[in-house]
Amino acid sequence: APCPDNLDTPARELLQIMAATAVDCSEAVASKEMCFVCFDTLLAHFSGDGLPPPSYANYLCPLFVSWENVSGHGARLRGCIGSLTPRHLHGGLGEYALHSGVRDGRFTPVDVGEVPSLECKVSLLKCYEVVENYLDWEIGVHGLTIEFDDDDARRKRSATYLPDIAKQEGWSKHETIDSLIRKAGFRGELTDRLRGSLRTTRYQSTAAKAN
Repeated sequence: APCPDNLDTPARELLQIMAATAVDCSEAVASKEMCFVCFDTLLAHFSGDGLPPPSYANYLCPLFVSWENVSGHGARLRGCIGSLTPRHLHGGLGEYALHSGVRDGRFTPVDVGEVPSLECKVSLLKCYEVVENYLDWEIGVHGLTIEFDDDDARRKRSATYLPDIAKQEGWSKHETIDSLIRKAGFRGELTDRLRGSLRTTRYQSTAAKAN
């Protein structure tokens, strides 16, 4: 299943935040050490032990943490939650390691016995650009955030996909956009007029995995 999102900041506000932290974010690179910190945080949650401070720089970045069970045949998503609001990595990665591992409502919480079968993925988001055309992005390169007005429901809707989702699912650009609209909770007819009204932001990410 495609990774869910935590759209706690509208895209227009997000871009203002990103502009203020652009140097910080542009220098950040996801690493296996970040994944190991997520593992340590998860284990500390079960044991109650303390954690040493991370050795990587405390960048301010939007981030996602995902867990997959890689035992047996194929990988099974066990949790994936992130924040589009920039978070300091020293606290943010641990926070979202727990959110995705034991608080993702789509799945039963990870238990301590499952930890050896898990793979962790850390994604740091950067290079946000507002685009005029909802198809102005590249599969496998860009993630997307969309916002639009749902007049029938009298509310705004929004959703995001990380850069690897469209390629992983084998979707075209149009299929990705339509899936995003549905992910945002829209249940009406998918029309060219609706697609053309999308406020679309593309972004890139740096990612690392470890198990």
